[in-house]
Amino acid sequence: MAGLISFALFALLMIAISYYGYRRYARPARFYERLGEPVVTAGSTALQQIGPPPPGWIVKVIQLVGEKVPISPQEASSVRRDLIAAGYRSEIALKIFYGIKVTACIAMVALAFLVRDQVSNPVLRVVMLIAGGAAGYFGPGFLLDRRIRKRQDTLRLSLPDALDMMVVAVEAGLGLDQALQHVGKEIQVSHRELSDELSLVTLEMRAGKRRAEALRNLSDRTGEPEIQKLIAILIQTDRFGTSMGESLRSHSDFLRVRRRQEAEERANKVGVKLVFPIFFFILPSMLVVAAGPGLLQVFKYLFPMMRGFGQ
Repeated sequence: MAGLISFALFALLMIAISYYGYRRYARPARFYERLGEPVVTAGSTALQQIGPPPPGWIVKVIQLVGEKVPISPQEASSVRRDLIAAGYRSEIALKIFYGIKVTACIAMVALAFLVRDQVSNPVLRVVMLIAGGAAGYFGPGFLLDRRIRKRQDTLRLSLPDALDMMVVAVEAGLGLDQALQHVGKEIQVSHRELSDELSLVTLEMRAGKRRAEALRNLSDRTGEPEIQKLIAILIQTDRFGTSMGESLRSHSDFLRVRRRQEAEERANKVGVKLVFPIFFFILPSMLVVAAGPGLLQVFKYLFPMMRGFGQ
């Protein structure tokens, strides 16, 4: 009886929480989703605000620290290229990056100083200080590389949809410049990163750069091999005057086939990757469950019997 009462109270509580959540959050969210984005008028503050918001005092302090770091022009150019590939195009991104590296290095060394009193080995204390400083200084670089790979994967996965829309726009009679501009606007919600890159290409062509140069800048900014292949196809098709729609459709089909092959490759690797977790985690527990009762019976009866034989 007590179990039924507890189950009924629990069910009643869950129903009340679900009803409140639906009335308070889910239903208004669906209503606002149907209404769409808010209309921005000409006199709104969103249009009056030009440029990004001013940075906070923490960012300013990190920027001041980064300005004091001596950097060679070659290293600055390489790091700036990596920052642009990760999506950080601000002028102060390089200074903030080096400021973060120096600040993280100092923070990790200070943390190692606080923790070293709990270690009795003097050699290990020195190793902790060196390891903490190295982790703080080189850690932001690893995070930046991870950010670059993630963004490149996002761009690669969004290419087939953009190419399909570009094929439709080109076959509808638009030129390549207008097709890039149209696709950049249409995929702004679903594929924001690729939309930003295509918008930059359009702005560069409006500023006076040649189409081939603007497309090569897109290839250099992203560093994604699939985008580099697409840029090569666009430049060659535009140079030799072949059908742009057929080239884009063939490349879109190739990208989808390759994505399916990559998914099949990952699925085939699952069995090999599961060997070690099964061997070290699942198999011991199964052996304990399967052989545990038998071993207990052996310890209970066989060992006393052997002692009796020895006497």
